[in-house]
Amino acid sequence: MFNNPFVSLGLSETIMQGYVILMFILVVGATIIDVIHKKSAQYFFETSQKQQKNARRTISSGDKTSAAIGVVLNEVLTSAEFENPMRRLSHLFTMYGFIIFVVSTVVLIFGFSGEGMKAGDAGIWSTLWHLGALSLAFGGYWFWFAIRVDVSAEGKKWYQLAKADIFIVSALMMVTWGLLWSLIGNGFIMLTETISLCFVIFVLSSTVLFSTVLWSKFAHMFFKPAAAYQKRITKLDGSQENLPDVGEMNDPAIHAKFPDIKEYMGANPPNMGLGIKSEPPRHY
Repeated sequence: MFNNPFVSLGLSETIMQGYVILMFILVVGATIIDVIHKKSAQYFFETSQKQQKNARRTISSGDKTSAAIGVVLNEVLTSAEFENPMRRLSHLFTMYGFIIFVVSTVVLIFGFSGEGMKAGDAGIWSTLWHLGALSLAFGGYWFWFAIRVDVSAEGKKWYQLAKADIFIVSALMMVTWGLLWSLIGNGFIMLTETISLCFVIFVLSSTVLFSTVLWSKFAHMFFKPAAAYQKRITKLDGSQENLPDVGEMNDPAIHAKFPDIKEYMGANPPNMGLGIKSEPPRHY
């Protein structure tokens, strides 16, 4: 259905592969620096130590495995933590589009861009490259124009940028100009016989995306599953995320100890109302 766009370039296989390897090194290196700078690993380790001291029960290896599987199925594969179904769909289109696009790019460059290769030799991988880009663009633009919290909830303009927007903006520019380069790029301001302005902007955007991990939300994706797993473990072992145990809110002994509970939580605190869920989630 689609051709491999990297075959028609006038660049050697070594240059393209070297670029991909360099981007990989930048992501890994910046993530490690981010972990050291923000002391994320130290935080998880210290929190885990406190959690073990506050644990009320021992968790079996089976429970830990179930917790890990639950994180993979809910927080990772299906993004179930998003209460807003539209936000969840947008995130899934963006996430899977990004993964498919990146993986297929690596396969096309390392497997189907060598000497003697033709544009149609890559088969399904060329189609996946374009479909991944379209999915990322669809989910990303949907998020950017309609779902972003500061736009939909705070009334800011869609074109107001902040440091946190580096990831989504550079990712959208990468796939937008990548698609233009692949589909119509050869007729759009040719800089050489094979390289167009679309391709140059595509490379610049991808370079920004993978070289700004320290200042974007990229590294956050690696910490999210670890935090979700740790939260599940705190519920299983009863450590309550290292918060003090105040007991059951409807226990008469607790009411005797804290007589003002009824005043601000009602006679039956567990059923005091929807609270934060009284309004349907529109942003997160």
